[in-house]
Amino acid sequence: MTNFKLNPLPPTTKIETICVLKQLAISHKALAELNGYAKIIPNKNILINAVTINEAKDSSEIENIVTTHDELYRAIVQKSYKNVEAKEVSNYRAALWSGYKFIEKNGILTVNSIIEIQKTIENNDDGMRKLPGTTLINEFTGEVVYTPPSSGTEIIELMDNLVSYINEDQDSIDKLIKLAVIHYQFESIHPFYDGNGRTGRIINILYLVLKELLDSPILYLSKYIIKNKSLYYKLLQEVRTKNNWEEWILYILKGIEETSIDTLLIVKKINEEFTEYSDDVKKTLPKIYSKELIELLFFEFYTKITYIEKGLMISRKTASTYLNKLEDNGFLISERIGKERIFLNQRLLSVVKTAALRSK
Repeated sequence: MTNFKLNPLPPTTKIETICVLKQLAISHKALAELNGYAKIIPNKNILINAVTINEAKDSSEIENIVTTHDELYRAIVQKSYKNVEAKEVSNYRAALWSGYKFIEKNGILTVNSIIEIQKTIENNDDGMRKLPGTTLINEFTGEVVYTPPSSGTEIIELMDNLVSYINEDQDSIDKLIKLAVIHYQFESIHPFYDGNGRTGRIINILYLVLKELLDSPILYLSKYIIKNKSLYYKLLQEVRTKNNWEEWILYILKGIEETSIDTLLIVKKINEEFTEYSDDVKKTLPKIYSKELIELLFFEFYTKITYIEKGLMISRKTASTYLNKLEDNGFLISERIGKERIFLNQRLLSVVKTAALRSK
């Protein structure tokens, strides 16, 4: 691998093979089905928040950062929470949200926005690599398998080329195939001292939203990569050593197919839970029921008096009364975290926990 040089995009090799095109049709169908169903959910933020908590866990787990939903919930609620792994996963989730908001507002992905994503994940200002010495090592043998570009100038040039390839659609290459190329290229540039894998996986979902293949960022390849981790690294390396684009692209396309099917099941379950919860509250507490209240209770796994007060534009006293009544009737469970009283929607959290277990 010492003689390998990473070239700018696009690839010079023919990458749209017959096998790739056959899988491409299957992957597009699964992705379109997920996107179509997700559009019927009244408030897409409900899905984004619910699905991203599993993505944050899974993507971080690839980097051996392991935490639980309960620890993550506390890290999100309390900024001073001491669990390091949970805070790292919480940072990932915040980075994903900020990246999504950036492309929604600007309609492009930039080098600076990618730097901001990595900055949020790692909670530092190191920026892109400027010093040589970075190598990728086989964790079992200790062997150096790949040395990414080491010159700061070369890294900047390759990143500029990458974002141009992301934003421009001057070629006829299908966007899902381009996603596989983009992911390979970013991981091979390895532009940061740390957080490259997690940043790269956020770029994947932002690209799908940017190219309007998804309305909201609810599809993540992380759990697929966890289940096929050794193959992931093997095929990444084979693009470098054997120019084996076909197997790498097929891997990503199959991941999109499988993950789309799994995510559709989660989305349907969340929608069913939302409808059932709404009906139950309306039947049990008709005087406080409103669609807006239920949406607030499903926006996140937890809520606070302030959120209900501002969201419904009611007094703090009324908001407190609503939450107390919901807790008294088993719809919420409260606990004090730090100085605040937090109300947890356990039914929603249970759906997401079950989905995470099913995907293992």
